[in-house]
Amino acid sequence: MVMIIAGRDAKGRGKTGRVLRVLPAENRVVVEGVNICRKHTRPSQKNPEGGVVELEMSIHISNVQPVVDGKPTRVRFENRADGSKVRVAVRGGQVIGQPLRKARK
Repeated sequence: MVMIIAGRDAKGRGKTGRVLRVLPAENRVVVEGVNICRKHTRPSQKNPEGGVVELEMSIHISNVQPVVDGKPTRVRFENRADGSKVRVAVRGGQVIGQPLRKARK
């Protein structure tokens, strides 16, 4: 879960949503229910009627912050004694996501 902290869409600021996709090469993320774009489509086999489709578009990764206990938090990195590297929430100290580097054997 992430919170939108900035961006072009003023109505999106302050919203929280689940990250659907991460685009690391472009430094962008797609967040559920944020930055909705209406796209007009022609009829096709997938969509025989055509019409207007609403899609979530990507936003820059600097405009989101992870959410811990309902509040946005910064992230710091910690190297553990076993050799693993993890992302840790500054607010609360919880581990976020999977380890960035595996533990040494």
